[in-house]
Amino acid sequence: MAEGNGKSAGHSQARAGAAAFPIVGIGASAGGLDPIRELLGNAGDTPAAAFLVVLHQSAHDGSLVEVLARSTALPVVEAEDGAVVEMDRVYVIPAATVASLTGRQLSLRPASHEERAAVLDALFHSLANEQGPRAMAVVLSGSGNDGAAGTTAVKSVGGATFAQDVTTAEFPQMPRAAISRGVDFVLRPDEIAREIVRIAQKDRSDRPSVFREGDLREVLDLLHTAHDVDFTHYKPATLERRFRRRMAMHRVRTVRDYVDILRGSREELERLYADMLIQVTAFFRDPDVFSVLEREVLLPLMRDRTVEPVRIWVPGCATGEEAYSLAMMFLETAPADQDPVAVQVFGTDISDAAIAQARGGLYPDSAVEGLTPERLSRFFTKTDRGYRVTRTLRECCVFARHDLTRDPPFSQVDLISCRNVLIYLGAPLQRRVMSVFHYALRPDGYLLLGISETIGGHGELFRVAERRARLYRRKPSVLRLSDHLRPPSAPAVRVEKVRMEDEATEPGHVFREADRVLLARFTPPGVLIDENMDVLQFRGRTGLFLEPPTGAASFNLLRMAREGLVADLRAAIQAAGKQEAAVRREGVRVGTDGHSISVNLEVVPFAAQNHDRYFLVLFEQESTLETDAPSGKGQAKKKTPPIPEKETRYTTRLKRELEATREYLQAIIEEQETMNEELRSANEEIQSSNEELQSTNEELETAKEELQSSNEELMTLNEELENRHHETSQVNEDLQNVMAAVDWPVVILDAHLRIRRFNPEAQRALHLIAADVGRPVSVLETTLVLEDLEGIVRGVTESLEPREQPVADRRGHSYSLRLHPYRTSENRVEGAVLMLV
Repeated sequence: MAEGNGKSAGHSQARAGAAAFPIVGIGASAGGLDPIRELLGNAGDTPAAAFLVVLHQSAHDGSLVEVLARSTALPVVEAEDGAVVEMDRVYVIPAATVASLTGRQLSLRPASHEERAAVLDALFHSLANEQGPRAMAVVLSGSGNDGAAGTTAVKSVGGATFAQDVTTAEFPQMPRAAISRGVDFVLRPDEIAREIVRIAQKDRSDRPSVFREGDLREVLDLLHTAHDVDFTHYKPATLERRFRRRMAMHRVRTVRDYVDILRGSREELERLYADMLIQVTAFFRDPDVFSVLEREVLLPLMRDRTVEPVRIWVPGCATGEEAYSLAMMFLETAPADQDPVAVQVFGTDISDAAIAQARGGLYPDSAVEGLTPERLSRFFTKTDRGYRVTRTLRECCVFARHDLTRDPPFSQVDLISCRNVLIYLGAPLQRRVMSVFHYALRPDGYLLLGISETIGGHGELFRVAERRARLYRRKPSVLRLSDHLRPPSAPAVRVEKVRMEDEATEPGHVFREADRVLLARFTPPGVLIDENMDVLQFRGRTGLFLEPPTGAASFNLLRMAREGLVADLRAAIQAAGKQEAAVRREGVRVGTDGHSISVNLEVVPFAAQNHDRYFLVLFEQESTLETDAPSGKGQAKKKTPPIPEKETRYTTRLKRELEATREYLQAIIEEQETMNEELRSANEEIQSSNEELQSTNEELETAKEELQSSNEELMTLNEELENRHHETSQVNEDLQNVMAAVDWPVVILDAHLRIRRFNPEAQRALHLIAADVGRPVSVLETTLVLEDLEGIVRGVTESLEPREQPVADRRGHSYSLRLHPYRTSENRVEGAVLMLV
């Protein structure tokens, strides 16, 4: 949807508040004086609006104010530079003057020679920019196309547009051009006046109705059902402006009433949809921007590209002017002394009507007024209905219906030109669209936005290449569009970084939970561990109980535990895990630097927010140090009472059994530690394999996205080919019917003067058969009494002048032989048309 007119919608609405009444621009040319008088004469003396009248060069220029003053009860004055527009007054703009508004203040300046044919368009654009929904545009009798483009600008901001009924216009060209742009009302001048007064007075008397979310949702659902386009995340101001505009057309105040109209009228639903997709575009819009594109983008691309075509994507292409403009500039820029580099321009839009017009490549005279004569002659062919693009230009462009916010994007694109589309989308859709653009572009590809748009908070995706033209360049990034193929019903859009694995836990949550547990108890020294007995946090002074192990660095609690602590520590942790309750061990003897201390051990299990289990291991020293060192030389031995022999033997046996038990337990512990190491190694291998699988899965997802993009492109090309095939078939059928309906023999010859086609009458009169197709023109000399028919035909193709001369056939019938050169749509002569009358 290529909307916009160079200023943001927000600016337009801000200015709209400057005037509390509508301002109506009225334009006419030849035969327009009487319709203007009729319109103003029926406006009454209090229409609650102001009128700005533009009449092209006229015999009444000197006395136009006096002439109009005799036709209306409203005060009529000649507009002056700096004048403030007041309600219920008529301001006559001097001839050959460009008028514009700033708030309600008029600005006038002489029009240049080129501007004189578009002074009405300039006024309408200014009204749209400054008055927003309170702007109105009226096009009356006149020759030319001035005002047609301006009515689209007024309509795009929610204003009302009018055109005189062509059956009442002395010169219908101006109103007909405006009607072709889709004005709201086509009426007689007196009816236009009454409708303007109704809208203006309703605007002053009615307070705007409140738009309830439920009613809006119902309207959006109706549009979604009818056209499979979801407007949910479009900017609310845009939606409201469109809805209020259609409600004003039907003279209803509440959305509920308008919903009832939509449910009962398919025609109104189509009109609302068309209003949602107002197309404001032009050939070579903003020439300075195209100069930057030529210098910064196209010339470097053509220098670096030798084989692959340059690929350009124009999302929201409207009726195709932007896409054709880029293709024209590319063809003009291509050096003549080198092999031409192919260009492929993809133009996409969600409007079927706009895409159909773009495919047809036929534009009214008003649409090509800004093109130079050189471009017109090279890229367009004049027809009865306007100007049609040449085949060379048409073959550079492919047009297809495509929803930018939902359908898979194109890929490997060199340049994306998306102007004045993002300003109508809400933040979620903007985020999605920017990620789509980043995905679609080649590395270092270019993104062109409208002058009212920027990349916003997406600096990680694009960098500025040229600030004034809003030209950006793609940054290398690991971002991947994860949800660009989300079903239409799911509006959420997310862009996330590709990661090898998810972060296991959020440490802050675990630490805060540990603090809560410790604050509920006295806080002795301790550690926080996970289920693998790896230490996550040391709390207090734990040096008496833990020490770094020898060998590879490790935070495993059992490897850090001092002598005598391992068995009880393991048993306590296992019991706490099974019982899911705190477990306490008292009197555990721990060896510390040649001494032993008595320690009370407590293990407290808990679960964090991520449901993983953790343990707090707390150490409490029970007694002072006791010396276990053996006595040495020079030390005095303490005298002790004698121990009975039996008790001594019993104590020795217990010590042996205790030592054996300790050795056995130590062996079991070491064996278990070995098994744990093996399990840990296996777990690491599994994690590594999992990471590889995740990486492979991400590669497959990326490949899937690329395939879907390629599929979308193939579908677009297939749709284009089907459309061309349909057009070709239709043209062929038309030609066959025309040839069959002609009563005279007609023969079409190709560039080599061979028979290409003939009608049934020629088959009977000249005795031709189907096998004669492809044979030289000399075949006809067997039935016609004519010397050197081939030379005569060649003379016509070389001179480009038709020729007529009498001729007779072998049976004595007399004919008039008419020869015309066969011209292609690109004005090349590729044969001749022979007719016998």
